[in-house]
Amino acid sequence: MAKAPDSGKAEDDGPSTVEQYLVKDPERFALNMARMVEQAGKAASAWAEPREKGEVRDHVAEPVVDMVKTFSRLSEYWLADPQRALEAQTRLFAGYMTVWANAIQKVSPNAEPTEDAVKPERGDKRFQDPEWGRNAFFDFLKQAYLVTSRWAADLVDHAEGLDEHTRHKASFYVKQVSNALAPSNFILTNPELFRETVASNGENLVRGMKMLAEDIAAGKGDLKLRQADYSSFEIGKNLAMTPGKVVGRSDVAEIIQYDPATETVLKRPLLICPPWINKYYILDLNPQKSFIRWAIEQGHTVFVISWINPDERHGAKGWEAYIREGLQYGLDIVEKATGETGVNAIGYCVGGTLLAAALALLAQEGDDRIKSATFFTTQVDFTHAGDLKVFVDEEQVAAVERSMSEKGYLEGTKMATAFNMLRSGDLIWPYVINNYMRGKDPLPFDLLYWNADSTRMAAANHSFYLRNCYLENNLTRGTMELAGRTVSLADVKIPIYNLATKEDHIAPALSVFLGSRYFGGDVEYVMAGSGHIAGVVNPPAAKKYQYWTGGKPVGDFGQWFAAAVEHPGSWWTHWQHWIETQEDARVPARKPGKRMKTLGDAPGTYVKVRV
Repeated sequence: MAKAPDSGKAEDDGPSTVEQYLVKDPERFALNMARMVEQAGKAASAWAEPREKGEVRDHVAEPVVDMVKTFSRLSEYWLADPQRALEAQTRLFAGYMTVWANAIQKVSPNAEPTEDAVKPERGDKRFQDPEWGRNAFFDFLKQAYLVTSRWAADLVDHAEGLDEHTRHKASFYVKQVSNALAPSNFILTNPELFRETVASNGENLVRGMKMLAEDIAAGKGDLKLRQADYSSFEIGKNLAMTPGKVVGRSDVAEIIQYDPATETVLKRPLLICPPWINKYYILDLNPQKSFIRWAIEQGHTVFVISWINPDERHGAKGWEAYIREGLQYGLDIVEKATGETGVNAIGYCVGGTLLAAALALLAQEGDDRIKSATFFTTQVDFTHAGDLKVFVDEEQVAAVERSMSEKGYLEGTKMATAFNMLRSGDLIWPYVINNYMRGKDPLPFDLLYWNADSTRMAAANHSFYLRNCYLENNLTRGTMELAGRTVSLADVKIPIYNLATKEDHIAPALSVFLGSRYFGGDVEYVMAGSGHIAGVVNPPAAKKYQYWTGGKPVGDFGQWFAAAVEHPGSWWTHWQHWIETQEDARVPARKPGKRMKTLGDAPGTYVKVRV
C-alpha cells in the first residue's frame, strides 16, 4: 500500500515556547516572501496559458454542481423538521463548548490535564506533532476541527430517507471537504509548518512554489501532483525488468512472452489480462515483488497483454474491440507461440471484468481455449461496488461522455485524480504539504511511480464500462450485449479462482464474494489481507499479511468469513497449488521466438507511452 510522507514529528517534547514561532531574520524572510510570490506567479502562468490558448477546458463546475446537489438533499432532511435541526445544532454547540472549556483550562495557571472533546481516529498521522496537544492554540484548532468533521459525518450517517447512492456520495464529499479543510494543511494553523517556515525564513515556501509551477507545467495546465522522485525509475531498466519478447502487436495491445526460468514448464500457458486503467507492470515492479517473475519460476509460460495508451485513433474502440484485438488476439498468439489450445488466464481489476465478459461471449461462440480463470480483485456484480461508484450516476456519466467526445478519450490525469481522491488523506494532502509547503522532494518509490504513470481511457471503452457495469450492472443481470449477443456468466463453467482483498476500497471483498454466485462452474473464493494492490502484490518471501480460505462462496459473507481458515503469508502458493490441481502436466521449456518472429524485447513499446 502506498505510504504518505513522514509527518516530521518534533523531537522536542518539552514545553511549548513562543520563540520557536518568531521570525529571526525579518529582512531575509521578506526577501523569500517576494521570491515565493514570483514563483507563485509562474505557477499561475502555467495554469492560465493553456487555457488562454484553448488547449485546456475546465470541467470543474460539473462535479461541484453534483456536490452542491448532494448536500442540498442532505440539508432537506435536517431542515425539514425544526426540532431535528435544533438537536443537530445543539450537539455541535455542545462539542464546541467542551473544546472551549478545555482551552480555558489549558491556559489557566496550574492547569491540570483535560480530556479532549474528541480524539483523532486510530492511524490519523496529521496530529502527531507534540504541539497539537501542549500548545493551547493548536490544541483548540485540532479539537474544533475534529468535533466539526465528526459532526458532519454523523449528519450523513443519521439522515433518514436518503437513497444509498446519495448517502454514499454525501459521505464521500463530506470526507473530501473535511480532509481539505484540516488545520494541518495550512501554514499558520500547523505548528510543524509554522516552525519550518520561521526556521528557514520562508525558503521552504520558495521551493514549494517552484515545485508547484513545475507540476502544473508537467500537467499541461492541470496539477500533476508528484508523489515520488520519478527520475529514479525507468521502465525496462529498474521497472518491468523480467526478460522476454514482444511476440504480437495489435491496434490495442502488445503481447509479451517471457523467457523461461525452468527446464520444464506447465503444459498450459498462462495469459494475464491486466487493467487498461493502469499499466501491466504493477505485476512486474522489480524482481523481488514481481508476480510475473515468480510465476515463471514456478514453471508457467507467461504471456501478458500490454494495453495501448489510447489517443484519438482509438476513440471508437469498445469492449468488443478490446476482446477481439486484445484478449482473443492474445489467445491466438499463445497458440502460435506454443501450439497449445488450452490456456490458464488471469484478469486483474477491470481486466478481470473484461475477461469474465469475454468468457461468457466465447462460451456462446464455442471458443473454449481458456480452461481456468483467475480473477484478482475483480467485480462482475456492481451492487456493492466500492467508492468509485460515487462518481457514477446518469448525470456524471453523461458529463464524462461529453468530455471524452472532444478528443475521443478521457485524460489519464482524470482517472488518476479520481483514484487519489478515494484515499485523499493518504495520497493527496500529505504530498501537498510535503511538496508545496515544506518544499521537500518526495522520496523514490516504485509503486507511486507506477501510480502516477497514468493511462488514457478510449471513449467507447470507458463509456461501455461505466454504463454496463457501474450504472446498469448488466453483466450479472444477464443483459450485457457484446458482438450482437446477450451474454450470461452462467455460461462460464470453467474452474475459477476468485481473489478478493480484505481492505479493498475499489473492489470490496463483499462485492467479489457476491459476484461469485453468477458463474456457472466451481468458484474458489479466497480473501487476502491488505488492499487492492498490496494484497495482490505480496510475494511469499516477504512473509506479510495473510489469506483466508473457506467453503463455497454462497450465503452470507459475514458467516463465510467467520468460518474461514486464516493462513499466514502470501496466497500465491495456494493459487499455484490450485492451478496444478487443474492440470499439472509438464513439457520442455518454451523460448520466445522459437515458433514465430518476435517484435522486440520486453517490456515493449506500448507501456512506455506516457501522457
